[in-house]
Amino acid sequence: MNSITRSWLCATCRRKASATLASRISRYSTEAGSRHDRPLRMAIVGSGPAGFYTAYRVMSKVPKAKVDMFEALPVPYGLVRFGVAPDHPEVKNCQEKFEEVASSPNFTFIGNVAIGNAGGHFDGCTIPLASMMHHYDAVVFAYGASKDKKLGIPGESELKGIYSAREFVGWYNGLPEYANLAPDLTQGDEAVIIGQGNVALDVARMLLENVDILRKSDITETAIETLLKSRIKRVHVVGRRGPMQAAFTIKEVRELMKLHGVGFHDIDMSLIPDEISKLPRARRRLMDVIVKGSTAQVDEAAKSWSLDFCLSPSEFHGRPDEYVDSTVFERTALASPFDPSSSVTGTGETLTIPSSAVFRSIGYKSVALPGFDEAGISFNDGKGIIENDGMGRVLRVKDDESNNQLQPSRLPGVYCAGWVKRGPTGVIASTMEDAFSTGDAIASDWNSDAPFLKGETSSGWEALRAGVEHGKCRVIQWNDWRKIDKAERQRGLLLGKEREKFTSTAEMLSAADAN
Repeated sequence: MNSITRSWLCATCRRKASATLASRISRYSTEAGSRHDRPLRMAIVGSGPAGFYTAYRVMSKVPKAKVDMFEALPVPYGLVRFGVAPDHPEVKNCQEKFEEVASSPNFTFIGNVAIGNAGGHFDGCTIPLASMMHHYDAVVFAYGASKDKKLGIPGESELKGIYSAREFVGWYNGLPEYANLAPDLTQGDEAVIIGQGNVALDVARMLLENVDILRKSDITETAIETLLKSRIKRVHVVGRRGPMQAAFTIKEVRELMKLHGVGFHDIDMSLIPDEISKLPRARRRLMDVIVKGSTAQVDEAAKSWSLDFCLSPSEFHGRPDEYVDSTVFERTALASPFDPSSSVTGTGETLTIPSSAVFRSIGYKSVALPGFDEAGISFNDGKGIIENDGMGRVLRVKDDESNNQLQPSRLPGVYCAGWVKRGPTGVIASTMEDAFSTGDAIASDWNSDAPFLKGETSSGWEALRAGVEHGKCRVIQWNDWRKIDKAERQRGLLLGKEREKFTSTAEMLSAADAN
């Protein structure tokens, strides 16, 4: 990893290096009188839906706004590329809007360049956060959630065969970070998925779906080979609460119910209200699907799955340094089984489920970037979000000496959008709405002469480019991405599918450099 360091900073930046970035922010607030003499210069960190939708909103509301989008990987689109299930191509249609945004002369894509975080899964370069903030009026953090939550129970870290859903999804979608995950699905025929959100159901579907159907999607060929060897025939999707409290949605459940040759085990009907017809429409439709079950009968189907409710994982069993072979759960009790927000408590009673592979799907988590503390950016580690006012304006906490209390205040010109703003919940449509609210806040602030960052020159990428080139880093711009895209599509054509993704940054960069 090449890091852009002191050698490339402008002279003014070096002279001020000893000052903290937090003090610079207040010192460099844009003066209202000079603002409209030039266009807004904005940097976005992250190229997923939150980043692109924020860019679209700002560019449509602030005339001549210039947006530079930084992405650590050589390829754009974030979770649209690496998180959406490969058999859901319709969800990726938003890429057409992103292509439209990227085609604007006022938009610059800067791929293979990380901000603050060097990371280890890409062969790119890193620009320190403080250095970037010197050259923009506004910075938007939209880098999503790169970590996952852990259970923290015995055996989780010691035994093989326990994977996070985020790793598994990234692996079959070609994320370079997990290209070498090599999940072993040959140790036995039962798998346990802990968590009952839509990602958990995506994992279940990948394990149960006919591989010949998946071949036609953009799932990687490595994943196809692994799934062909899989011995998994029985999948448990386990949750602490009941069906009335479950986080999954009807589309994902219905798809599993319709899988050819896959049966669904009946659920505990005591967890379903007697009069389903009186439930609100969305919950009523979901309960109808669960109660009806699958078209295939369990005793006749080659594979089967179940929604196992009111179970909380307490321990994994297996021989030391070997593969997991079972998962121990504590049975839980709901205070009010039909209340969607019911609390749950443990009963002390346990149940052991055989599990030759376990997938932990209890949520993603965002982490702070290096340089946040120096910038005065308040990050809530517990929630995994940047503290903000709900509209995406980033907050800092400062000591109010007049009353000795901590008071939140706005950090001028600093914004956030997407999962790092509100937490890892929702679908692309809700991310779009969230990003639009951040874009609206930026446009409103700019047009009302609110304080912004005032960099050394506010010249954006042009001021940073020389340092990147000095570090001999390969920067991927939008035309380079189009070459990578074309090469992947050509690879896919040979396999009878839309694309075959490159799973290493070296392959991506090679495709970008090809004639």
